[in-house]
Amino acid sequence: DFRGRKVVNALIDLPFALPTIVAGLVLLSLYGKGSPVGIDVAFTRAAVGLALLFVTLPFVVRSVQPVLIELDISMEEAAASLGARPLTVIRRVVLPSLMPAIISGVALSFARALGEFGSLVLITGNLPFKTEVGSVYIFGQIQKDSLPAAAAVYVALLIVALVVLGALSFVSQRQSRHVL
Repeated sequence: DFRGRKVVNALIDLPFALPTIVAGLVLLSLYGKGSPVGIDVAFTRAAVGLALLFVTLPFVVRSVQPVLIELDISMEEAAASLGARPLTVIRRVVLPSLMPAIISGVALSFARALGEFGSLVLITGNLPFKTEVGSVYIFGQIQKDSLPAAAAVYVALLIVALVVLGALSFVSQRQSRHVL
């Protein structure tokens, strides 16, 4: 526990509580034209990454946090007492214990990112071949009454999602068996 823990937890959980369109407005006001933090990334590829990071990071943090809390520090101490360097302890002791949780968080984040709409449509501007993402493209095609184009993209996204989530599940199962 540390001073300010509740504030940090609230900030991590903020994207869960905000409607995504509000998240987009927050990001646009922080990182758009006339930015109070001095960073203007609106309508760029960096804005896509920023928006997706904002809405998906809590999934990874909340997946990994309980494992970190329960991590047996005596294993780290034993490795260090046997002469392992700090980076070796992290690589050989800590990361193998965290990998299933990290993979789970990444899978949840990936699934969430595929469907993200509200924050992306505002901060990226949906510029064709620059900041256009699948979910916003599908929405635009439906508005234009171009259902075949929308269907082609959502089928492609569905296939990508199934392949990636299947691969992550496979890796997670192998990693879990390796740790045990």
